[in-house]
Amino acid sequence: DPSIVTTPDGWVLTVVASNESQLPIAPLTTAVSSREYLVAGTFTGTVTGKGKTTLNGGSLEAGYQIGCGIELGQVRLIGQVGVSTSGSSLTGGLIPTGVTFPISGTLEIHPKPGTVSTVTVDKKTFKAAPVRVTLKDTHIKVDGCVGQSFLRSYATMTSSTTDTDDVVAYYGVTKSV
Repeated sequence: DPSIVTTPDGWVLTVVASNESQLPIAPLTTAVSSREYLVAGTFTGTVTGKGKTTLNGGSLEAGYQIGCGIELGQVRLIGQVGVSTSGSSLTGGLIPTGVTFPISGTLEIHPKPGTVSTVTVDKKTFKAAPVRVTLKDTHIKVDGCVGQSFLRSYATMTSSTTDTDDVVAYYGVTKSV
């Protein structure tokens, strides 16, 4: 559904998306903590009505928000390496007959609470609306995400006059990936 707002000075701002698609794809880094998506959509903003002020233009920003359930925090490898010898004793001393190299270690992983990353794909300034941003087969990614991820599109349109800025935002359907 479109997002619509009527400004205090009488303008009607509308922002909407169509032909949206989001496809999770394998990240180029092959890291299990990376998330990558192939996205597309057309984001349109209009200004209508009989406002009492003169419009100076504005901007339309389109992009995606990626929610990460668990973010990868600090990873530490703690280890110990040693050397010991064993041997037989003779009247003249110890004759080494074996050498060992014991190795032990632990891996500490400190996850952090999830975050939401905003990936702006394009920001178009305009003098007069309607304004449009079309994305096709655009790659977006986020790193450091080890939990479940969520993806949604957004578009924010700002309409400006000499003394005001009015903002309306559209958010697409949140997809669990």
